[in-house]
Amino acid sequence: MKDNVCILIPTLNEGKTIGGLVARFKKLGYDDILVIDGNSADDTVSEAKAAGARVVVQNGRGKGTAIQQAFGLIDRDITVMIDGDGTYMPEEVEKLIEPIAGGRADHVMGNRFANYEKGAFTRLNLIGNKLLNNAFNLDFRVRLEDILTGYRAFNKKAIKVMDLNQSGFGIEAELTVESIKKDLRV
Repeated sequence: MKDNVCILIPTLNEGKTIGGLVARFKKLGYDDILVIDGNSADDTVSEAKAAGARVVVQNGRGKGTAIQQAFGLIDRDITVMIDGDGTYMPEEVEKLIEPIAGGRADHVMGNRFANYEKGAFTRLNLIGNKLLNNAFNLDFRVRLEDILTGYRAFNKKAIKVMDLNQSGFGIEAELTVESIKKDLRV
């Protein structure tokens, strides 16, 4: 199954964390690791390559632009997207992949609040994220825990049907909205 998974890591100046992140996925048995870099000014590209990732320097600017470009390059059955800053644990990747591999989901979203540790968010960020999630759930009549997570998995169908336009960090919310609008199983 791991040979049908692409690990997608959008980066911008993540030289301090990207090598270790790629190495952890490699240790878990994932070989297709795509780092799409936003023209980093540090050693992100060389660190990612040295760790064994395939690196593409993105056209344009912004995380949303990077993800749109990467989605056009990936042709695996499952794509896992993770931020390059070391916020999320590669060792939890199976929790995202399993519902898709089992045919129960098209898009799986990580949840930063599930293992919330004191200090992971400022108090203001925690309250703001909770309020935003609650408003989103009311507006779209869904029950999602973390609509802005940077740790997600998608099947090929989900990637193909999404109509993405956000160029910056609004991409996380757009991925969630598009999944709901396209009746994907989240």
